[in-house]
Amino acid sequence: MGYEEELQSEREYVAGLYARLDNDRARVKAAYQAALGGTGETAMDRDNEVRARHREMKRLNVADYGLCFGRLDSVDGDVSYIGRIGIFDEFDDFEPLLLDWRAPAARPFYTATGAHPEGMRRRRQFLTRRRAIAGFTDEVFGRLGEDQGDVALLEALNAPRGEGMRDIVATIQAEQDAIIRLDHPGVLVIEGGPGTGKTVVALHRVAYLMYTQRERMERHGVLVVGPNPAFLNHIGRVLPSLGESDVVFATAGTLLPGLAATAEDTPEVARIKGSRAMVDVLKAAVASLQRVPEEPIPIGMKDVVVNIGPDVAEWARQEARDSGLPHNEARAVFREIVTYVLTERAIGRIGKGWMSRSDKQAWEDMRSGLVKDLADDESFIAALDALWPVMTPFELLAALYSAPERLAEAGADPSLHRADGQAWTVSDVPLLDELHDLLGKDGTEQAADQAGAAERAAEARYAAEVLESMVNRTDHMDDEDHLFATDMLFAEDLAERFEEHDQRTLVERALADRSWTYRHVVVDEAQELSEMDWRVLMRRCPGRSFTVVGDLAQRRSEAGARSWGQMLDPYVPGRWEYRSLTVNYRTPAEIMAVAARVLAEFAPDVEAPESVRSNGVQPWARHVTPDELPAAIEEFTLAEKDFAGTSVVIGPPGVPGTVPASETKGLEYDSVLVVAPERILADGPRGAAELYVALTRATQRLGVLHHEPLPAPLSGLAEPVGTAG
Repeated sequence: MGYEEELQSEREYVAGLYARLDNDRARVKAAYQAALGGTGETAMDRDNEVRARHREMKRLNVADYGLCFGRLDSVDGDVSYIGRIGIFDEFDDFEPLLLDWRAPAARPFYTATGAHPEGMRRRRQFLTRRRAIAGFTDEVFGRLGEDQGDVALLEALNAPRGEGMRDIVATIQAEQDAIIRLDHPGVLVIEGGPGTGKTVVALHRVAYLMYTQRERMERHGVLVVGPNPAFLNHIGRVLPSLGESDVVFATAGTLLPGLAATAEDTPEVARIKGSRAMVDVLKAAVASLQRVPEEPIPIGMKDVVVNIGPDVAEWARQEARDSGLPHNEARAVFREIVTYVLTERAIGRIGKGWMSRSDKQAWEDMRSGLVKDLADDESFIAALDALWPVMTPFELLAALYSAPERLAEAGADPSLHRADGQAWTVSDVPLLDELHDLLGKDGTEQAADQAGAAERAAEARYAAEVLESMVNRTDHMDDEDHLFATDMLFAEDLAERFEEHDQRTLVERALADRSWTYRHVVVDEAQELSEMDWRVLMRRCPGRSFTVVGDLAQRRSEAGARSWGQMLDPYVPGRWEYRSLTVNYRTPAEIMAVAARVLAEFAPDVEAPESVRSNGVQPWARHVTPDELPAAIEEFTLAEKDFAGTSVVIGPPGVPGTVPASETKGLEYDSVLVVAPERILADGPRGAAELYVALTRATQRLGVLHHEPLPAPLSGLAEPVGTAG
């Protein structure tokens, strides 16, 4: 059969898959609508049915385009089509018509080679346009000169960039697939230089885990942490395109519900706040709230006055601390001890001469009355607030920052002082999160918990009483009595009334609940996270299931990682896996050669990733004066309109018309213009890392504008021919 005949045959097969997809979609949509209006089941059953059908609808919807992207022919003559989702023939013993790319049987599509064909004879890759197959390439194992396996990959790499990262499900390479499918239940570190695909590999690993561990993952979901909102927006389409939506996206500044911090501290202050030593500072700040009075505090009770002396407060403080409860919740222990001592002393004075301690009932009756009096006594409440105040994390940290004497008392660095204690930064978020654990629930939260518990208990008692009365009715029935169906329905509805049904999506619930824990966490640009950031993330994932993505050579934060062991060994010592990606799929060799010279200057021990392609377009540099800069940037922007794809102008902070390199981390553009690299480098190692990031964002074209002589690593760049770009 010739190429055209085979192409037509493949088109017909894939058209049949789309017909089956459309039928399945219509069937599931009808079932979903029926579930929405369902009657007769319990609310929980209906809710579960609606959620299940909705998940299935989303799974089918993501496969609208690029449903099938290849096929495998085995040496035994078996043919398997590989695609975005699995489709089965329910009329033929559920034979697979299309294998999900994550299925074990689909793995050779990504891993088979001429040297190790894994029982395969041929790999065919489809070139698709929406729902249509435009063509295909074949890689026949064992035949020399017929290897066309890179055609689909190179077409994808050379295609103009659009809005957002694309999935690579059709072009996953063997080294990437090995990481995606790695059977490691704990922490996996994926390190790779710019363009190696570490981010998209991590996201495909999430999709793979959610496919292979669906039951374990779907109730708690996955958290993806990235460096900034632009990055999260860039990668936000990948997992939905793979059929996975139970994923929460966050930055380090949004991990605490109700706070979205974006401001950054100076590098030195960020380093101090990010150190694990801040835990001791925060503990000391909390301990300083637990005071012993210098002078006795008088409390009037009935006709006597009793004192909260230093001895009483010290005893109560020690008992409260020994309870192991967080500060706010331990106040109840402190109050109980103080109350006990005050009432004992008051009763001894009030009943002196007429009440014996042996008269236990009289003694307890009087104590009960005094306890009630204390509950409303303003001087007693004021004394408790002075000796053991209830605080929120925001109140305590703001008070700590704004008072140098408090910082000194807690053993903190004086540089943490600031006039506006509530001017929250990204580095404050892990400290606030730590204080949530140290302080515990405040009075409002405790009252809400108590009210909720009381309401649930009352509802349970009411339901039990009604159901018991129904049982009693059946016990006294004679032969002519009947228990009608309406009675049973009433009982069912009554029981259902007390079931709590949260109609929010998993993502909505997780974002609103600080105590929410995830089954898996992805951390991108992980080299930027501090020791305190890692404490937050470990709380969010008690099972310690992480995919950690980063490149130590690109670290810009003074609080970030110098090594992966520094951050991970305190939590998973000797139990984390390391994998590296070495091939640059994003950056052409012409551009990577320039970036590699910068890397060699500030990280001589780090080897730059090898580019998989060359595009023949040489990077250029042009000298401009400050007055000429705006026109030169505009010239670049206008020239880029003649090209498909995206472009960006990167420069030092504060230069009009540019964005800082830090805001482009993890992003990619067809064309990049770097402005004033000499000023970027002036920021020392941090600046060198930022210039390296800036140079490696481009997938096609790179230009440089400079005021002063080019830095040595860029000195080989030639002036552009004609207009910029």
